[in-house]
Amino acid sequence: MKEYDRIQIQDICSRISSGGTPKSTVEKYYGGNIPWLNTKEVNFNRIHSTERTITEEGLQNSSAKWIDENAVIVAMYGATAGKSAISKIRLTTNQACCNLNIDPDKADYRFVYYALYNDYSRLASLANGGAQQNLNAMQIKEFEIPYPSIEEQTAIANFLSALDDKIEVNRQINDNLEKELQALYWKYFSNTQTINLGDVVQTTSGGTPSRTKPEYYGGEYKWVKSKELNSSFLIDTEESITTMAIKKSAAKLLPEKSILIAMYGATVGEYAIIAESMTCNQAICALIPNEQYPYTYLYMVAKNKKEELINKAIGSAQQNISQVLIRTIKVSKENNKIRDFHRIALPFFEIIEKKQKENSYLSNIRDIVLPKLISGELKINEINC
Repeated sequence: MKEYDRIQIQDICSRISSGGTPKSTVEKYYGGNIPWLNTKEVNFNRIHSTERTITEEGLQNSSAKWIDENAVIVAMYGATAGKSAISKIRLTTNQACCNLNIDPDKADYRFVYYALYNDYSRLASLANGGAQQNLNAMQIKEFEIPYPSIEEQTAIANFLSALDDKIEVNRQINDNLEKELQALYWKYFSNTQTINLGDVVQTTSGGTPSRTKPEYYGGEYKWVKSKELNSSFLIDTEESITTMAIKKSAAKLLPEKSILIAMYGATVGEYAIIAESMTCNQAICALIPNEQYPYTYLYMVAKNKKEELINKAIGSAQQNISQVLIRTIKVSKENNKIRDFHRIALPFFEIIEKKQKENSYLSNIRDIVLPKLISGELKINEINC
């Protein structure tokens, strides 16, 4: 099938701009009512709110500027370089964002976002620099994407957006349930007698099978890396390993509903629950739930001790914690409270797991059909829904 023509990003935009950062030492520039986006928040998502806000004075005394709703935002610096997002509110950004106002007569902004999502690896590969890889605005302006008719763009965007709409609804449901669980946790455990985690819960870590042995990878056991810990149920992993890999390395099969906590580097303190029996690498500590300390309680412990663990991380170039340190975390020794909490919390966790699995399924569908739709290999009317 004939592929679509291609066009440069700058040819479908009514405006392309970057942002700015008010001077961090001027306190009155921050904490206002103007949303201000940092590139670390750009991660193939829809922006409904920002972690920080600035004041009108901060806006006027910096190169930050208002960006319209439904702009496509592309991160230019650092770990998120090449990733994109859609603004669902009027906001401002820092200087590391390239903000694209798409001309609606030339393109559907959603299609542009999906085209950039689909071609992320190629865009990110253009980044250059030393310790921090950067893109520049000209590289983004001249970046080419497929260019079907506006009608085809809208049809493709409608289909893909419907999947992301459902994913977003599920995330909101889970966010609300997490807030209720947090309130319940504080109700039961804000004032409780404690004991060291290691005295009541078994912990372990994993390992990395030799990369020189291809026969160790692509097997039946999902293998978790610390960067995949998602503060929720972990359904899928990027890689899997074989039975032989488990026998020949420190990796071990962990029981389902184990709680994983990252011990090394940028992800230290991150956590997740594995939805099924999985393995993990050596940068992860696993908490093995038991009858007295079920996964519902251990998950909330990991969630609430994250900042404490980050603060205890040691090392200069790479911030680390140890399994020994994790075992000193204080947990409740009041088993009656833990049992009551588990009884009430379990239905909440079951809904969260169900929604997380549904999102994993929907994401897989989107990521399978997206490149075929964007390239023209597959037409909307050829999809059996």
